[in-house]
Amino acid sequence: MQTPSDLDVVAAHRYVSLTTFRRDGTPVSTPVWVARDGGELVVVTVDPAGKLKRLAHTARIELRPCDFRGRIAPSAPTYSGTARVDRTPEGVAAVKRAMGRKYVTARLGDAIAAATSWAVKRQARAGIRITLA
Repeated sequence: MQTPSDLDVVAAHRYVSLTTFRRDGTPVSTPVWVARDGGELVVVTVDPAGKLKRLAHTARIELRPCDFRGRIAPSAPTYSGTARVDRTPEGVAAVKRAMGRKYVTARLGDAIAAATSWAVKRQARAGIRITLA
């Protein structure tokens, strides 16, 4: 029997707490959706966002399973890794596809945004690609 990898375990959760670090080392946690794309985990976010600014100076991140409000169970494991920001149109599209495969709401949101793009300007998006250590 094969045991699931850390990548599979993290990707199985609906929400994870993504912790990025300020220049002084202070952790900042944000609950996010996460999906698997090949050998990486991916997150999509608006650009600019604080987490992207923090990732610009340190790629170190931590992930912990959480609920939609970011509450972490006391026994939740911590997964360490590195992250890189992808702002290319192709990269963001790939991240959105991975998110859409896991989350129906992401597909609906993208469809609504496409249908209303003539009336509402949408903020740019960026993808975050995470490799676990």
